[in-house]
Amino acid sequence: MEISIAQVAEILQGTVEGNGEAKVNRLEKIEEATEGSIAFLANPKYTNYIYDTQASGVIVSKEFTPEKEIKSTLIRVEDPYSSFAKLLEAYQQMTAIKKVGTEQPSFQSESATVGEQVYLGAFSYLGENVSIGDRTKIYPNAVIGDNVTIGNDTVIYPGVKIYANCKVGNNCVLHAGVVVGSDGFGFAPQEDGTYKTIPQTGNVIIEDHVDIGANTTIDCATMGSTIIRSGVKLDNLVQIAHNVEVGKNTVIASQAGLSGSAKIGENCQIGGQAGITGHLQMANKTIIGPQAGVPKTIKEEGKVWFGSPIQEHKEFLRTSIILRNLPQLMERVKQLEKKL
Repeated sequence: MEISIAQVAEILQGTVEGNGEAKVNRLEKIEEATEGSIAFLANPKYTNYIYDTQASGVIVSKEFTPEKEIKSTLIRVEDPYSSFAKLLEAYQQMTAIKKVGTEQPSFQSESATVGEQVYLGAFSYLGENVSIGDRTKIYPNAVIGDNVTIGNDTVIYPGVKIYANCKVGNNCVLHAGVVVGSDGFGFAPQEDGTYKTIPQTGNVIIEDHVDIGANTTIDCATMGSTIIRSGVKLDNLVQIAHNVEVGKNTVIASQAGLSGSAKIGENCQIGGQAGITGHLQMANKTIIGPQAGVPKTIKEEGKVWFGSPIQEHKEFLRTSIILRNLPQLMERVKQLEKKL
């Protein structure tokens, strides 16, 4: 579908600089954009592309000052990256195929309740006493266990498994292969060298506006609940262990693992392949670098940590320089030993 750049600016609450009547029908990267497309400029590294891009319109910051002539029409906004994300969302909604109704074969328990305008894909399964909110979409081969509650406007993609008694809020997205509520890793060592399974009797609670990437697993609590607070974003292949609590608006990148009973604060950022030890607490706005190992509680808010075991970012950089220079230092020590 085609809309004018002026209409795009209205969606983004931005101002037009140039030909607002020009028509656009797709979104493209600024370095690859062609006529009829909208692009955006948020990273200064891509500034040079704006002078040559063929995009009909480019979303830029209100503070952006061109150094030479730009052929494209500009849409000035407060935050180009967030505005482009908003535009992508609007584009997705306008172009998406509207799925409603129940495909067959599928199974829905007689005690399950389903809201209005819900989509149930083929081979989906709804257990006893399941409750599904309005406009929620459950794609093929998803399994929703007994007593599970799912809110409004949530999307459950193919192959998702939600175990019994778990709760998922409104406006959530669970991508393919996500498992919610599988047993926590609880085994008691016995005198004969075997391990006795500790029953995992709790559940998982996922609050509103949570996005969970493909093949991520969230274990149920031993007792009580594993909790993912509102606004959390989990990448693919993240492991959340039993009784973990992840605070509001925290983001966790791929292959990170959180051990049992760790309490993660709000607005934290955890890099890919980071490992978080169990039973610790992490202060709000903490940033953990990729492949970092976190063995202890972090009490101060807003600090950046790298390395394994973690060090504050500046200390980590100093240590890295020393390690890089160790071969030369070792050689100097050898030379000094010879002279002595």
